[in-house]
Formats: sequence, C-alpha cells, structure tokens
Amino acid sequence: MSAPLLQVEGLARTYTLPRESLRRPAPTVQALAGVSFSITAGRSLGIVGESGSGKSTLARLVMALDRPTAGRVLMEGRDLHALPAAELRQARREFQMVFQDPYGSLDPRQTVERIVTEPLTGQAAVSAPERHRRAAEVLDSVGLRRGDLAKYPHEFSGGQRQRIAIARALVTRPRLIVADEPVSALDVSVQAQVLNLMQDLQAQYGLTYMLISHDLAVVHHLCDDVAVLWQGRIVEQGPPGRLFADPQHPYTRALLAAVPQAEPPRAAAP
Repeated sequence: MSAPLLQVEGLARTYTLPRESLRRPAPTVQALAGVSFSITAGRSLGIVGESGSGKSTLARLVMALDRPTAGRVLMEGRDLHALPAAELRQARREFQMVFQDPYGSLDPRQTVERIVTEPLTGQAAVSAPERHRRAAEVLDSVGLRRGDLAKYPHEFSGGQRQRIAIARALVTRPRLIVADEPVSALDVSVQAQVLNLMQDLQAQYGLTYMLISHDLAVVHHLCDDVAVLWQGRIVEQGPPGRLFADPQHPYTRALLAAVPQAEPPRAAAP
C-alpha cells in the first residue's frame, strides 16, 4: 500500500479567550482534540460536522495558516509546521485551498488573470508569459474562456466565481486541494455542476481532496472516505456508503436524522 500524501497525527488546537476578570486566568476553548487521519494520493476525504465542531480550524491547520497546540501535519512525510518560512512557501505549491464564499474570496479590484496567478507569487521565478499561459490553461480546465482573463469578478455569476477560485487553486499544479464548504454558498442547481467539475479535475490531474462540509449529500457524491467530527474529535470514519447506511456513533445518527426527507406523494382521495 502506498504511503499517504497527507497524514495528520494527534492534531490539537486550544484558543485563549479574553479575560473576564483580572483575578481569574483567561478561559480557553479546545477547537480540536487529538485528530488523526491520512489521505492517499488521488483519493478524497470528507470531513463532516455541525458548525463549531472544528472543521474550519482543521482546514487552517492543514493549510499551515495557523499553528497547532499539539500534533503534526505531514505532507509527503514533511512536517509543515516545522519547515522554515522559505521552505514552507515553496511547499505551498503542493497544496491549495478553495474557500466557501466565491464573492468574498476574490478581490473585486483585480482582474481574473491577476487573481488566478496570485499563488505563483513567492514561488520560484515564473515569467509573465508563463503565468499568462498557465492562467489560460486552468481557465480552460474549469470551463471558462481565455477571454475571461481580462474581466473582473463582478462580471460573473456565483458558480462562475467559484470556478475562478478553483482555477486559482489549480495554477500551481498542486497535489492536494482543501475545499472548505465549496458549494454551500451556491444555488442547488449550480452545486451539482461544481461538484461534477471537481470530479472531472480529479481524474484529469490526479488531485487529492480534503472536503470540509456540513452537507452529507455533498461528501457522499465526491468522497471515497468520510470522517465525522464532533467537539473537535473524529468519532467515526469510513466509506460513505457504509457509514451513512449503518452509522455506529450516536452523533452520526443524529446528523443523518437531521437531513430533510422528501415526503411521499399523498394518495388521491377516493
């Protein structure tokens, strides 16, 4: 069996809150408490849980945007949080992020080309013609036109903006993409289009996904494996078909019970 691309070991994060009294120590809250999992290259792991379960904190730690209180995040065996700043900048080409809000994550003052090529800043020297070529290439990959490079975010729909965000994540040719609620801000009709696009891109580029979501249908559609996060801990993990058909943990059962069910049509009155 091949070594995992991403390995998370005993990850914990505790935040210190503002003091309520000078006579008492500052209160703390534990967002993550010993989370461990791994993802093999080319596979997809869904992290599900309600708001406040620690999903977004986990995403920030995996992306090395925050430092853990304890534990490690290993990318191909390298501890990201132990890397010197210069090495971490170079390592970032291997992992990128797609954020929840396609409106807030794109700078309205920048052209699409500038937005998409932003992750190349700070990487090894890439010439202007090469940046343009890469931007045009990834825009083609997400179903937009090369002529869109000169446009601004306000000229696109929500679904198109999220395609731009995905193109930005692809431009460094990463191996791992962390997607934090990538379709929750989109209309239902557009969600399926973006999820199908992510599947196509995974097949085309051999991408590995860590998908953060509260939507069980989304992770069932896209992920090979699902981990259920509750109060900062993974309480259950497995293939979505098994986990959703036969949940073992009470919290997983509660999540499934909260999913709205379509009512069957009523029989016509005799």
